[in-house]
Amino acid sequence: MALKQISSNKCFGGLQKVFEHDSVELNCKMKFAIYLPPKAETEKCPALYWLSGLTCTEQNFISKSGFHQAASEHGLVVIAPDTSPRGCNIKGEDDSWDFGTGAGFYVDATEDPWKTNYRMYSYVTEELPQLVNANFPVDPQRMSIFGHSMGGHGALICALKNPGKYKSVSAFAPICNPVLCSWGKKAFGGYLGTDQSKWKAYDATHLVKSYPGSQLDILIDQGKDDQFLSDGQLLPDNFIAACTEKKVPVVFRLQEGYDHSYYFIATFITDHIRHHAKYLNA
Repeated sequence: MALKQISSNKCFGGLQKVFEHDSVELNCKMKFAIYLPPKAETEKCPALYWLSGLTCTEQNFISKSGFHQAASEHGLVVIAPDTSPRGCNIKGEDDSWDFGTGAGFYVDATEDPWKTNYRMYSYVTEELPQLVNANFPVDPQRMSIFGHSMGGHGALICALKNPGKYKSVSAFAPICNPVLCSWGKKAFGGYLGTDQSKWKAYDATHLVKSYPGSQLDILIDQGKDDQFLSDGQLLPDNFIAACTEKKVPVVFRLQEGYDHSYYFIATFITDHIRHHAKYLNA
């Protein structure tokens, strides 16, 4: 599949690139960012996938998080896709910031008119890794995933739905129990329909309850002053309780004074890169 390079910038000895391609799953042109560390010039490196939150593109993470130095030092290829299909001319796709464009929620939609394009789950777990594996110096056996907010939800469900596929998973302020919060109800109702039993297949708190127990260490950072935590959108306590019950190891760090922004992410991003490097470089 043809890749068109959009940009390339040297950063910490490696290259931060953005590419565009025609997505089969999403039936539109998609961009993704990829950081190639210096180590990738001479050998295959592990791949770490980042999933962004509501309203984001592939640009937010690469310009705001400050991940490059740690990724360069640990020899990790870091891939950041967009958060939804773009320009599909679906009625209503641009009507709100938390549904449609910029808000794919990492599900495969089953409802009209969304089901033709809104297949972000299959895109990030199948099509994009296949594309990356075929075109870049990555080791397909060493792959991990992390994300923020809606993307934290995405990272958790991708890892929990595919035991053994990802070596590790982490999240910043993830939407942990979307079937119970207003963001999740709106997105799942629109993409997956009114049968709420289908929603549970994309809810980390429900997925962990049936997780078969393949080794998976989960790291979650959550800002204590996050407005969406107090608004009941994130519900980490429900996820932690489910993990505890299933004896799935999770490190949950409530960070005093931090909010939901990229300032919070930038503060702890190196910890997360190290978390993944521990498993990817083992």
